Amino acid sequence: MEPVGDTVPVAESFEERRYLLEVAHWMLGSTFAAERVIDEAYREWYGLTDRERSRTGSPRTWLTRIVGTICLERLAPPDPDGDAQRCVRDRGRRPTGPEGGAGAVLLRKPETLSPAERAALVRSDAPRTAGGTVEGGPGQPEPECAEPANQARHSLRTRRAQSASPCRQDDIAHAVRQACADEDAGRLVSLLAPDVTAFFDGGGKVRAPTRPVIGSEGVARSLLTLLARHPRTTLRTHPVNGSTGLVARYDDQVAAVVTLDVAGSRVVQVWVVLNPDKLLSWNRPRP
Repeated sequence: MEPVGDTVPVAESFEERRYLLEVAHWMLGSTFAAERVIDEAYREWYGLTDRERSRTGSPRTWLTRIVGTICLERLAPPDPDGDAQRCVRDRGRRPTGPEGGAGAVLLRKPETLSPAERAALVRSDAPRTAGGTVEGGPGQPEPECAEPANQARHSLRTRRAQSASPCRQDDIAHAVRQACADEDAGRLVSLLAPDVTAFFDGGGKVRAPTRPVIGSEGVARSLLTLLARHPRTTLRTHPVNGSTGLVARYDDQVAAVVTLDVAGSRVVQVWVVLNPDKLLSWNRPRP
């Protein structure tokens, strides 16, 4: 099955953000500053139109260049002529195609760069990228998505009377987990209501669909892409908000929490939390 929109495997998403943080930390020397840079880079990603995002080729390459540019702007000395400020204002006009120079250097592991390459990187003029703007905050549904979302919530409310028993909910959650583990698209589709809706909360901090995914086949594709098998990921059922949901881990870190709303014998709504800030409580060491 082909993926839907910005759906990204949890392993790819986790590794991407970790790599970007390594680049920003190497350039700025501060974990706090690196986190802020990464958040800004993802805001620029979500500032692109769907078409611009689809033309970037490699999102990780694009984001790495953006991170490098933002870091260079932070490192640049104050310019009395205002050129540094103009650089910040113009950052939303960078070409999306592949480029060399500083961007190409940044794609390598920071520790592999020679002193000459590091010096050249700081002196270089970082590549630019083109960006549009969308209303609302990063990672939020655009206005045209409000109607499908409202319809989905109304549909769920009308089906509350048919809510599954805890035992049935548990059975369905285990079946969904097994279908995802087996990459069995047909089985997964059969567990979803025809008008099932999936919402993804990336918080603008990771790549994730910004619009609801509607329909059993589309939702199945999204889940199979998100939860794709990887040597360093695991998928388990786990209590979530008082019912049985799914928890995906990358190594020992929770990367996604999936809540399944079940009515009758099928899943009618899926909520996927990918926002690293909202997963902090899942990743705190236990006393």
